[in-house]
Amino acid sequence: MDVDAGGRRSRVVLGVSGGIAAYKACEVLRGLTESGCDVTVVPTAAALTFVGSATWSALSGKPVATDVWQDAHRVPHVRLGQEADVIVVAPATADLLARATHGIADDLLTNVLLTARCPVVLAPAMHTEMWEHPATRRNVALLRERGMIVLEPDSGRLTGADSGKGRLPQPAAIVAAVLDILRREPTDDLRGLRIAISAGGTREAWDPVRFVGNHSSGRQGVELARTALARGAIVTLVAAHMTVEPPAGVEVVRVSSAAELQQAMQDRAPTSDVVVMAAAVADFRPVPESTKVKKDDTGAGVTLDLERTADVLAGLVAARSGSAPFIVGFAAETATDAAELLALGRAKLMRKGCDLLVVNDVGADEVFGSPDNAVVILGADGSQAELPRQGKAGIADGIWDAVAARLRG
Repeated sequence: MDVDAGGRRSRVVLGVSGGIAAYKACEVLRGLTESGCDVTVVPTAAALTFVGSATWSALSGKPVATDVWQDAHRVPHVRLGQEADVIVVAPATADLLARATHGIADDLLTNVLLTARCPVVLAPAMHTEMWEHPATRRNVALLRERGMIVLEPDSGRLTGADSGKGRLPQPAAIVAAVLDILRREPTDDLRGLRIAISAGGTREAWDPVRFVGNHSSGRQGVELARTALARGAIVTLVAAHMTVEPPAGVEVVRVSSAAELQQAMQDRAPTSDVVVMAAAVADFRPVPESTKVKKDDTGAGVTLDLERTADVLAGLVAARSGSAPFIVGFAAETATDAAELLALGRAKLMRKGCDLLVVNDVGADEVFGSPDNAVVILGADGSQAELPRQGKAGIADGIWDAVAARLRG
């Protein structure tokens, strides 16, 4: 159950605006209540044409707040915003985003957004043309600059025969984003920063049906993206092959090989404030065969010719202008003891030239695919910080603490 140290259930305001995706907000509500949250639903008048008050009341177990005149003696348009631990609007239509941007308070929901003193999560849903319109893009940028978390919509089937970007993020992903905020001390020390993170493992083709890869699950990169988003950043996740889903709210760029990942990171680094290379990028790739390599009846093996791949991290450092962007690298090492691990990390930090290097021993413990990790953060300034074994979300927050401290300095 999601409760604070005093045993109080987390208070969540779920705003619902008038789009066809309003029915999916029922799943968001169910997910929040089943997680132990005390949820008050605030639908707009248009939302009630899609899903009625009886449904919201039944799922939340409490009356629905619909207008500023309901229980006027309790001043709901002020009280709800002041008392909430987090406010989430799902779906957030183009109209709702516009009204929130310009401070228009013509119904209870927009009044609550104006009085909020807590994190606000907006989950957009609209047609692609509306999402891509310059007015909407500017509104989203302004809302993010003010500290609101505006999730990136999904791509896929919309209403009618249309398809494209604009689908409401999956309800489970919205719930995860809200719970992630509730689990952390409120902080927006990364507010407005544009962060590009690579995650997962690359695959290098050997022949048309085979590849050489690695065991990376992408978990640490995903947690870095999720925690950065919760701390106010605008996040792009360059995702190689992962066994976990990316968090709602980040822009996802799918890649496969080391060369594709290199190009994607090079494209985004110049417009990023922070770049994190958390992906497990292949150091070598096979010289590819144009046809499938067949085995014969002799039982003989085959020889696999390998060639070096580009050093993505070193290339990003070499290409940057001055000290921007701030670059964080990862080093997966195998060492006999802590002293050797640090020596390997320091040597790699010198070779790569990044600002921070996150070092972990992948030989002593099951790191790839594990929910836990333990790392040492080495700084180009000679600093060293150890993060003991804990969940990868905690490791991610520790890394962002180190980044935020240096950016402030």
